[in-house]
Amino acid sequence: MNKEGKIVTILLWVIIIISAVLLVSLMANISENDADPTMGSWVYTNLVWSYILLAIGAGIVIISEIYHMITDIKAAKGGLIALVFFAVIAGVSYMLSSDAIPQFVGVQEFIDSGALTAKVSKLIDTGLYATYILLGLAVLSIVYSSVNRLFK
Repeated sequence: MNKEGKIVTILLWVIIIISAVLLVSLMANISENDADPTMGSWVYTNLVWSYILLAIGAGIVIISEIYHMITDIKAAKGGLIALVFFAVIAGVSYMLSSDAIPQFVGVQEFIDSGALTAKVSKLIDTGLYATYILLGLAVLSIVYSSVNRLFK
């Protein structure tokens, strides 16, 4: 095993040991009392550890993909095409969406609390249109592949 492989293995074992200690500590401090500050602090500590692991994992994925994209131009082209495709879908969805606040029973409560504004309504509408467009494209691709297979 090379030097980098040994370092990665050691780091993984350190992460596993820290995670195991935190999990055992949490389990040892569980109580029936929801207001127990010791249990709350262990829950908080485990959540922070989870966030740290998530951030590290996401950072490693992003950095490795950027490195892969830089070193492999063909992969970069495919990735950029996918990004442009999703940007076009988002742009079309945004242009089709409306900022009109829908009228339904209880809507005034959301408007009064500030949870539903024209901007929020437009973003929700954009998300719905993007979902509809992507669903339509998925159905069309399934139908196309089935019809194409019949003719082959």
